[in-house]
Amino acid sequence: MNRQYTTVDGVPNLVIGQKIATAGREMQFYLLFPLNGEQLTLGLVQSTLIVGGLVLLVLLAAIASLVTRQVVRPIRHAADVAERFAGGHLDERMAVRGEDEVARLAESYNEMAGSLAAQIAQLEEFGALQRRFTSDVSHELRTPLTTVRMAADVLYASRDELLPALRRSSELLVTELDRFEELLADLLEISRLDAGVAELGAERVDLSAVVRRATDAVRGIAADAGTDLVLDLPAGELIEADPRRVERIVRNLVANAIDHGEGRPVEVTVAGDHAAVAVVVRDHGVGLRPGEADLVFNRFWRAEESRARRSGGTGLGLSISIEDARLHGGWLQAWGEPGNGSAFRLTLPREVGGHITASPLPLGPPAADAGERRNGSSVPTPPQGIGRELREEDLWRLRAEEHAPMQPAERAIIDPGGDR
Repeated sequence: MNRQYTTVDGVPNLVIGQKIATAGREMQFYLLFPLNGEQLTLGLVQSTLIVGGLVLLVLLAAIASLVTRQVVRPIRHAADVAERFAGGHLDERMAVRGEDEVARLAESYNEMAGSLAAQIAQLEEFGALQRRFTSDVSHELRTPLTTVRMAADVLYASRDELLPALRRSSELLVTELDRFEELLADLLEISRLDAGVAELGAERVDLSAVVRRATDAVRGIAADAGTDLVLDLPAGELIEADPRRVERIVRNLVANAIDHGEGRPVEVTVAGDHAAVAVVVRDHGVGLRPGEADLVFNRFWRAEESRARRSGGTGLGLSISIEDARLHGGWLQAWGEPGNGSAFRLTLPREVGGHITASPLPLGPPAADAGERRNGSSVPTPPQGIGRELREEDLWRLRAEEHAPMQPAERAIIDPGGDR
């Protein structure tokens, strides 16, 4: 028996055939079954499935839209509110509608935002009071300090007529008064910088001349320490800068290098390109231990309390220096290895408001490869507002280049006392 589907006059049929043996001869027997009804049934089922699928798609779209309106949009709105709140708009709050989970989330967020805003306001008020207290105390101490200074100067002028013990006391009194006056001046400067009222008196200057004045100011300290100052100051490196602040930065760095150079030469190098000018102060002393490159920029931080300090710094110089560098839109960086000395690099744009992408001078030793520098400590310090845009592996790769680009960081460098 054989079966086959075929079409007869446009109508699908099932044909079943079989051979039949008779007395006379063999015959073929066929049965035809029209499939009109089955075809109509299949068409109905197919149409039903298509219509049902379309209806299901519409229902799914409606459900998705409802879910989006009820869940996704409130979450998106919450994210937008959180971003604005993080951007400083502390009065941003979420709208509370209904009593579902999203409404509970909005209530919890609003409570958190209110608490954070209150704490931030309290911290800002406390910071303002602290800065005001520091400024007021510094100003109030000036009057009695002036009186004590006058009395100390009289004693010091007459020290030859005093007993040896009193003569030594007068010398110590004058020395400590000098240190006290420096500390008061630094505290006033810090308070102005923290309050954001420091002004940049920029003018067109030759950076090499400014650096030379700064090194001349500390030559006495270098002579007492037996340290040679090796200068590489090519003329003609003109920039727009505040010469007083730049000179203070370089003076801090050189005095710091003398304090920690252990009598070895201190190298001061100036170089520039079309966009920036850099100053590198390099010593060959004790260097920086791992982790100290970050701490070196903290106010009043000292690595070795027992080390004699020739410059008598206040511990605030580098904190002021980083702010001075940021006022210029520049970078201040530190590098060091134990026993191999340290290097501090100041990079300033040639024009006020200029953008720095690279430094004309390498930070570490020119002969050191990237692997050796990775073992040392390096804390690059950009101007305030510069974010971290490079990955860590990129930073080490860039430092190995001949003209090492500046890397982003957060801090600056110490004072003439060179606390490490």
